[in-house]
Amino acid sequence: MVENYKKIISKYFDKNGFIDANIRSFDNFVEKILPKIVEEVGEIRPTIIPENVEDFVIKLNKIWVGEPQMIEADGSKRIVFPMEARLRQLTYASPIFLEVSAYINGLQVENFTTQIGKLPIMVRSRHCTLHGLKRDELIEKGEDPDDAGGYFILNGNERVLIMVEDLASNRVFIDKNQIGPSRYTLRVFSESGALRIPHLLEQMKDGTVYLSFTRFKRVPVFAVIKALGMVKDQDITMMINEEKDYEDVFINLYKGSEWKSEEDALDFLARQIGITQGRDVKIQRAREYLDKYLLPHLGETSKDRITKAYNLCKMVKKFLMVAKDGCSLSDKDHYLNKRIKLPGDLLADLFRINVRVLVNDMLYNFQRLVKRGKFNSIKIIIRDKLLTNRITSAMATGSWPGGRQGVSQNIDRTNFLGTMSHLMRVVSLLSSTQENFDARALHGTHFGKLCPIETPEGTSIGLRKNLAMLCSISHGGSEAQKVEELLYSIGVKKAVAGQGSQK
Repeated sequence: MVENYKKIISKYFDKNGFIDANIRSFDNFVEKILPKIVEEVGEIRPTIIPENVEDFVIKLNKIWVGEPQMIEADGSKRIVFPMEARLRQLTYASPIFLEVSAYINGLQVENFTTQIGKLPIMVRSRHCTLHGLKRDELIEKGEDPDDAGGYFILNGNERVLIMVEDLASNRVFIDKNQIGPSRYTLRVFSESGALRIPHLLEQMKDGTVYLSFTRFKRVPVFAVIKALGMVKDQDITMMINEEKDYEDVFINLYKGSEWKSEEDALDFLARQIGITQGRDVKIQRAREYLDKYLLPHLGETSKDRITKAYNLCKMVKKFLMVAKDGCSLSDKDHYLNKRIKLPGDLLADLFRINVRVLVNDMLYNFQRLVKRGKFNSIKIIIRDKLLTNRITSAMATGSWPGGRQGVSQNIDRTNFLGTMSHLMRVVSLLSSTQENFDARALHGTHFGKLCPIETPEGTSIGLRKNLAMLCSISHGGSEAQKVEELLYSIGVKKAVAGQGSQK
């Protein structure tokens, strides 16, 4: 028996809380994801601009979140603490400030900082007024020093964002079909910023392998590979048939023998999606589609095309290994193939869509003023109430982008254990009215991550779960970068155009 085990356990909880992942996720959203979302917007170019102006550009620059505050009846502003927000039925939120600049014909004519809305703040996060306070100071502010935080206060109600379990993006999943022209299908959900594009690979009875994504519906995958710059049949063959020769590769190469060059393949793809302009325009537009919508997580520039070609070859190889060699199918219930969306990720989805709404509203107000001839400054085209109302409405009702319901819920205050259970709840996106036996079953990879006992009886059994008490959740960006740096440090090299395989 381990002596002084209570001291060891208490030492662990001195540094790690039950819901640290939620709080770190929110801090990461405010400090890192918010600036990225604004960066994704890029330059805003109105279609209707003032007379005698050739080029008008609006740029959204730096974004940051202030301290939680409230506005009194006399118009004065002051810092607010969570307990006051609860008692006075206020929303515990901080102002969001954005630096905006306007350029006319390449010259900056205006630069200012404005408030674009308010963001509800997670209690006990780094941006909360309680952050860093000691036990006595918390009691003085009317707070329970043992309260874990991790929730929001909207109109005096304590609301919690329920963690969502979903299939991992940017991973290959191969399924066997009971019906349909293709016995097997390979799926990849490629995610980059606001884009989440499903890619589908299937093989028809004649042996041709087809790829579907966005507007491209069942186009030969070898045409896409050649359009990305891997034109030589030998390079494609070496990449796929590196370990074993598959006849299907030669069948597809024979059927694609008409595409002698990259331009021929691009012209073919452009015709497949209905582009009818001249050859040069078709080639240019097909390139733009491939850069932006084909596997966007690998990059969206011209230099990333060859990497995409290599990855498509590897996908075809994996598909043929399952279809021809009988390799095992993907296990969707393995927790390596799952990701948990924490409150910060859910807020990022909400904020990303609403920033687009704000930009469209700015454009509408700008063009309306220009038509009336009353345009003076871009300060008056930004409505701060729009973003605030849309975010607080979603968090108060639980209605989230994508038609999801119940993402935000009133916190369970029956007792302390009920509260902690609610804060650590994880729900699946699968429908509770369907069978989904495999998804409901306990999987070996749940060990140490999910509680094997705490799940409700009835239709939601196995779909509504809870994190294990000692479970810790990592944040993808930093860990993935560390692994990438480690791989390059031990000799892994990036793909170079013209090589048959990656070293």
